[in-house]
Amino acid sequence: MTVAYHRKPVLWDIDYAAPAGQLIGIIGPNGAGKTTLIKACLDLISKASGSVRFYGKAYKAQRRLVGYVPQRESVDWDFPASALDVVTMGRYGQIPWCLPPGRKHKEAALHCLDQVGMADYAKRQISKLSGGQQQRVFLARALAQDAQIYFMDEPFAGVDATTESSIVMLLRQLKDKGKTVLVVHHDLQTVPEYFDHVVLLNMRIVASGPTAETFTRENLQKTYGGRLTLLDRAAQAIADGEKR
Repeated sequence: MTVAYHRKPVLWDIDYAAPAGQLIGIIGPNGAGKTTLIKACLDLISKASGSVRFYGKAYKAQRRLVGYVPQRESVDWDFPASALDVVTMGRYGQIPWCLPPGRKHKEAALHCLDQVGMADYAKRQISKLSGGQQQRVFLARALAQDAQIYFMDEPFAGVDATTESSIVMLLRQLKDKGKTVLVVHHDLQTVPEYFDHVVLLNMRIVASGPTAETFTRENLQKTYGGRLTLLDRAAQAIADGEKR
């Protein structure tokens, strides 16, 4: 797959098959095309060439099987909806056309809010929530969809340590249920701890594979172009992971 903006390639010749039932980190510098990769997979932007398949079919045929948590900054938080309304939207693929969500779907949405510690905020307007709370609501919406594959674009951005720990726990629970989760992530120090598998991206896929084999200083050097302070911290994270 190749993606271009105004004829300038942003992603070039991407060829990748995500392993099922894994936590996958999409890692790379700013401008590497990480968000573009997710949006192209979900048909949110056009491709210059190539295609994406979910279980052998195009996204539009498998939409119900794919969950998406966008960057928080890309959401209109002033939209007049409660936390429960937002999470219930994740059930729409299971609701007959033109019918409002029934009690069963609202109860399922409330359960998902409870899973992320937000049940007490179900009736709160989303603009009144903190950044971390908003992120939890969008995670709950993805849970409500009960997808098989989840794309999450920087779910840890702007959240406190407690929320980050809760998100990591949730991701591991999804993995334990056999779900596949692809996460755009920036903190190199936590990559060995969080992810089973990594994709190192900088317009092209530099390397991909199991974290223990792929998340190496050499591959990071190729991906980030020798930003030594960043790489030294990542190298220490790798070493710490090997000790554990």
